Amino acid sequence: MHVHIDPDFVTRITDDISLARRCLELGIAGFQMKSHYTATAERARTVNAAVPGIKSFGAIVLNQAVGGLNPLAVEVAAREGARTVWMPTVSSANEIHEVHSFAPGAPMPVWMKFEVELREAVGEPDPVEVLDADGQLLPQVHEIFNVCARHQLVLATGHLARDEIFAVADGALKAGIKDVVITHPEFPSQNLSIEDQQRLADSGALLERCFTTPYTGKVPWQHVFDGVRATGVANNVLSTDLGQVFNPPVEDGLALFADQFLQAGFSEEEIHTMTVTNTRRLAGEQDL
Repeated sequence: MHVHIDPDFVTRITDDISLARRCLELGIAGFQMKSHYTATAERARTVNAAVPGIKSFGAIVLNQAVGGLNPLAVEVAAREGARTVWMPTVSSANEIHEVHSFAPGAPMPVWMKFEVELREAVGEPDPVEVLDADGQLLPQVHEIFNVCARHQLVLATGHLARDEIFAVADGALKAGIKDVVITHPEFPSQNLSIEDQQRLADSGALLERCFTTPYTGKVPWQHVFDGVRATGVANNVLSTDLGQVFNPPVEDGLALFADQFLQAGFSEEEIHTMTVTNTRRLAGEQDL
């Protein structure tokens, strides 16, 4: 439910159709395409028509490229078949200034390099704020919630900061959104404590663990395992966040992730819950 593949703003390790064909060969039911800059529901419908037997899902990320907190964009995406709405990532107040924190010549993530190019071309963008000066959710966020609840879309927290995550998760659940996902809670720009993760799980949110976060050394594997054990397997879902040319093939990601959990002492049943049961729940396709 979280892959970055071609076409995209940088070269990816595979493209929509090739991944669909590979998944069909391996018996993987489907995947959801995430783009930081464009909605992907139309692409997903094309994939489903081109490769029968695979279920591809589209999504939208509420960055400046789609107008930020734009309920019209979400409504259109929903009607085109999108499944997930991510709150801002590269345009979030939490991330937008990160491009200036790197020393000249220091290696940057691929999305950050692209952000620098965009800013050189069209100027510095405003951050997509979700809270007002008093720490309350902005009216536009509630409008987004209403669209998500009406279409029963998944609402994911993206690259928001801690206080934003708590406010969004609480507001989304109160608005009637059944599936609220805390995006890679251990990722450095989120870095939620185990206690915070427990509070979010207790509130009814799912915690999304992404393979690339520990695989690329951003956090130790043990930190991910500790978070899952503390919050309960039933409250966690495994994703990959793969697609980068320097990382393993997208279709191998969940299996590699499962291997790590097996080595850490998790049972096959527990891994099945996180990789299959909860993924199908988020896909809205429990019968897949």
